[in-house]
Amino acid sequence: MTTLFISDLHLEESRPDITSAFLAFLEEKALGVEKLYILGDFFEAWIGDDERTPLQEEIAEALRAVTGSGTELFLMHGNRDFLIGEDYCSRIGATLLDDPMVVDLYGTPTLLMHGDSLCTADVEYQKFRTNMRNPQWQQMILQRPLAERQQMARQLREISMAKNKGKEEFIMDVTPDEVVKEMEAYGVQRLIHGHTHRPAVHELEANGKPATRIVLGDWDENVWWLEVTPDQPPTLKKHLL
Repeated sequence: MTTLFISDLHLEESRPDITSAFLAFLEEKALGVEKLYILGDFFEAWIGDDERTPLQEEIAEALRAVTGSGTELFLMHGNRDFLIGEDYCSRIGATLLDDPMVVDLYGTPTLLMHGDSLCTADVEYQKFRTNMRNPQWQQMILQRPLAERQQMARQLREISMAKNKGKEEFIMDVTPDEVVKEMEAYGVQRLIHGHTHRPAVHELEANGKPATRIVLGDWDENVWWLEVTPDQPPTLKKHLL
């Protein structure tokens, strides 16, 4: 039995190398494993399940092969693809997870998050996140014409990139106190998340006991994944893209 975790692939047409690496990962690592979790920012942008680009269809076909092999597939929203809906998940055979979510990982309760909500020092982003996750706002956006949403996605991406260039590194990383607060709120000793593009295993204390925070890596230069089995500790793995 094996469970895999990935995040922050940022799939897009301009990065066919990442697409090729992901398709190879699915074929070589994910077919027939017990579970595959994708914890957000799977796509660089997602403007609604009604958009069906060649890339989106290629990925959907590959994921159907994974779920068809018996692998359970789980998706969590990121800050880039928060409009992925139940229609897309139904097409690929995936379950859409709430953020945060506690799962039983071979006997260890484990908190799963995308990770952006932990970056509380970035006050401006947290305000933006609150607006983007508002169901009424999302419904209003999804009712707009597809071409208008595509233009909006491009503009939001440009604004985000420009703002991030001027931010100090610590602002875009998690707030340690927020990590402990969330782990204690859910009564867990293990947290897995992505978002920050700082893959690592951090040892800390929560609930008065030793705890672990595992940060998944982004797929810009390397393929990153976390592998978990019943008889081995979680292991972060990578290879060059």
